[in-house]
Amino acid sequence: MKTDALDLGEDKSLLLVDDDEAFLRRLAKAMEKRGFEVEMAGTVLAGRAIATARPPAYAVVDLRLEDGNGLDVVEALRAKRPESRVVVLTGYGAIATAVAAVKIGAIDYLAKPADATDVTNALLARTHTLPPPPENPMSADRVRWEHIQRIFELCDRNVSETARRLSMHRRTLQRILAKRSPR
Repeated sequence: MKTDALDLGEDKSLLLVDDDEAFLRRLAKAMEKRGFEVEMAGTVLAGRAIATARPPAYAVVDLRLEDGNGLDVVEALRAKRPESRVVVLTGYGAIATAVAAVKIGAIDYLAKPADATDVTNALLARTHTLPPPPENPMSADRVRWEHIQRIFELCDRNVSETARRLSMHRRTLQRILAKRSPR
C-alpha cells in the first residue's frame, strides 16, 4: 500500500501498545511504511506515560497486557486528546470487553491475529459507515458463551456472583469459563 494513498491528516502520530514484542515490531514497521509516525510501548505504564505526555492522533492498544488492562491507556488518551482514533486489539474476543472498549472511546475492536491492513482500515474508517453483516453469524453456543462472559465481566470476574445471577451452579460455570470459546 502506498503512503500517499492514505489520508492520515496532518498529525500522523500513532501509539502502539502491546506486550508481544515481535508482533509490536512487525506492526510498527508495517504502519511506518503506510506513513504513520510510530511510537511503541510494551506496558500499560509506558502507554499511559506516552498518552499523557504526547497524545497521538491514532492508537492501537492491546486489551490484556502483563501489567494490567489496555483500557487504562485508552482512558488516559481520551482524557488528553478526545478526538484521537483508538483501536483495541485482543486475543480474547468477547462482546463484554468490546462493549467496554467502545464505551471508553475506542472506534473499533479487532481480534488477533489482525494484520496491518485490518488495523489501518479500522483506524481510517469513517464512523458513519456500517460494516457489512457477517457472512457466518455466531452459533447458539457462541452466543451463550458471550452472554456468560458479559455477565462475568459485569460481576468483576467474581465466579460466585456470576453463577448466582445466571442461576447456574458455580462448578458448572467454572467448567464453562475454563474452556475455550466455541466458534
